Amino acid sequence: MATYEEAGVNIDLGDKCSAIAYSAAKKTFAGRKGMIGEPLTDEGGFSGALDMGDYYLVQNDDGVGTKIAVAEAIGKYDTMAYDLIAMVADDAICMGAETISITNTLDVNKIDEEKVSGLMGGLEKAALEHKIVVPGGEIAELGDALNGYVWNATAVGIVEKNKMITGENISAGDKIIGLRSAGFRSNGFSLVRYILKEKFGDDWCHEKYDDTMNWGEAVLTPSVIYSSAVLEMHGRYKEPSKVDLKGVVHVTGGGLQANTDRILKKTGLKANFTDLPEPHEPMKKLMELGNVSEDEARKTWNMGVGMILISPDVEDILGICKKHGIEASVIGEIN
Repeated sequence: MATYEEAGVNIDLGDKCSAIAYSAAKKTFAGRKGMIGEPLTDEGGFSGALDMGDYYLVQNDDGVGTKIAVAEAIGKYDTMAYDLIAMVADDAICMGAETISITNTLDVNKIDEEKVSGLMGGLEKAALEHKIVVPGGEIAELGDALNGYVWNATAVGIVEKNKMITGENISAGDKIIGLRSAGFRSNGFSLVRYILKEKFGDDWCHEKYDDTMNWGEAVLTPSVIYSSAVLEMHGRYKEPSKVDLKGVVHVTGGGLQANTDRILKKTGLKANFTDLPEPHEPMKKLMELGNVSEDEARKTWNMGVGMILISPDVEDILGICKKHGIEASVIGEIN
């Protein structure tokens, strides 16, 4: 039975190390005490926030992970930026923040003009679609210290203090709305690659998936970027809200339950998932190929739900999602 740990990723150890990193980071907060930019302490939040007087400045970092190894294997780079922006902008919107800009760092073993052009062309397209600017970045050629490419980004966003989404107002009876993913986002790819390599060998990316695509193409499906749709609901900076968003959850590493628990910890309430959608076909096939348990799959992959909104205003949310081409449905209730 294939597991994420067997593929080389220990979630518990990762959580422990994240806690160590946040503990060290939190000790730096004293350096801005009483000054502009004093940090807001939010244990388990999706982003960090700095007090700028009338608003919070929100920052977070993430990257596309080993999904980029699939792009390199099949020579397709133009969609990776959707994964990059989704990882950071969709974290920022969990606090209600509008992402203004991202900077990015591309670490490479060897500079390749075609690869860089594909990645940056995609970044230009995705950023323009979501009204995000890219004011800077860095390309570092690291030679034999690195095998392949690593692409990470930092997002900067803003949110008025009275519009910060904290989860504290969530109450029993609020509906849980799931926003459908397009497939694998940028989480759990170590397990994806492990299963397919065990089954088909090193060149698994070119193995036939069905009559229309190979396995590399099947798992490289770009991430849906949800932040613009959610911003229309919540209101961009200085815009009024259209719906009462009490909680927003980005379903990343740790899966549906663990990420939802992060925002419910302040309330003592529980999420009751009653109508989860079917996982995407590549996920179901990988579960079969790797003999992956349902529990392991749901801890590792998004299983069809990339973002969760908690709100009483279901119809308004579904309407805005439809306008943005995002499939959404009620998948449970808070109790």
